[in-house]
Amino acid sequence: MSGSGAPTLQVSGANDLVVTIVASSWHAVVMTGLVEGAERALAAAGVKRSTHVTVPGAFELPLAAQVAAEQSDAVVALGVVIRGGTPHFEYVCHAATEGLTRVALDTSCPIGFGLLTCDTEQQALDRAGLPGSSEDKGAEATIAALQLALTLKDLRARPPA
Repeated sequence: MSGSGAPTLQVSGANDLVVTIVASSWHAVVMTGLVEGAERALAAAGVKRSTHVTVPGAFELPLAAQVAAEQSDAVVALGVVIRGGTPHFEYVCHAATEGLTRVALDTSCPIGFGLLTCDTEQQALDRAGLPGSSEDKGAEATIAALQLALTLKDLRARPPA
């Protein structure tokens, strides 16, 4: 399973962070699990100010994340792309991944990468954080974004060397 060897991430002191969840609308059951996992992680970390926006698909995640980054301490990008019989999978996955990376680097805002790129629907369900799922990628992406937001906040508060 892809989650083997993952660090245990814990977040505290995130209650003053502003977070935006940007979620695609494809694969509703999987997306429900990812969004609920993200919301559980936000609540567990004590985040009080969060918003949720929906975009048509994974390809649209980067632009919405870029606008959200302008008004957020962290953004959580959630989506799922399931391989089909054409190269569309590779194009969408590459564009969304590169776009989200660019947003993070251009805005210096942490982007939680919760884009599932799966060969089958079952693989997506296994990672969606639903009852019976073996992983909760929505929560994991959220915790990673929160942890990085807090790290950056600490780095920015340090006096120059």
